[in-house]
Amino acid sequence: MKPSTFAAPRRALLCLAAALGMVLAGGCAGLLPKGAPPPAVYVLEAAAGTPAKAPPVTAATAPALVVNPTRAAPGFDSQHIIYVRVVHQLEHFAHSEWADTPARMLTPLIVSAIERTGRFRAVGAATSGLASDLRLDTEVLRLQQEFGDTPSRVRFSLRATLSDNATRQVISWQTFDQTVPSASDDPYGGVIAATLAVEQVLAQLADYCALAAASRPRAGAP
Repeated sequence: MKPSTFAAPRRALLCLAAALGMVLAGGCAGLLPKGAPPPAVYVLEAAAGTPAKAPPVTAATAPALVVNPTRAAPGFDSQHIIYVRVVHQLEHFAHSEWADTPARMLTPLIVSAIERTGRFRAVGAATSGLASDLRLDTEVLRLQQEFGDTPSRVRFSLRATLSDNATRQVISWQTFDQTVPSASDDPYGGVIAATLAVEQVLAQLADYCALAAASRPRAGAP
């Protein structure tokens, strides 16, 4: 028998094997898990708000205030959007997150809110190199969407400490706590409620700082 007798059947078997390989590969690809969709990313913002009702001050008597970077308590120092179903247990949404940590997004909002009071000669972040009379330290104690009641609600707690830069002594400190109902029991509803809670706390913080500036003894006063 000549060698070419087996050529045609062999080619047919090779073509059949290749076709089966393509079918199997396509079938296995269909069984592989699809890539997870990218998470929804949210920004923590605050409205301009209303300046505190305080009498005008002159540049000579108004103090300057520097705002240190906002810190965060353990569990709230990430970009996760935190929610709570069981007391003391923090969870986070799998497909939604903040664009940055809430603490880092808060610092410029705090500067703007206090600046609008008009009670300071200047207000700036610590990175601005501002020579200041007063220093403000803040810490996010909690920013969480709480489930259990209907509707869910967002709770935001911020601790503020005001210090005198000349004496390095703490003038006063206060904790601000605000709870806002969520329009919907999902991450987006929580983000909207968080924005409202932040706005309310920043308004209280700005008034607190303005009052501290007003009660601060002026240079040369007994």
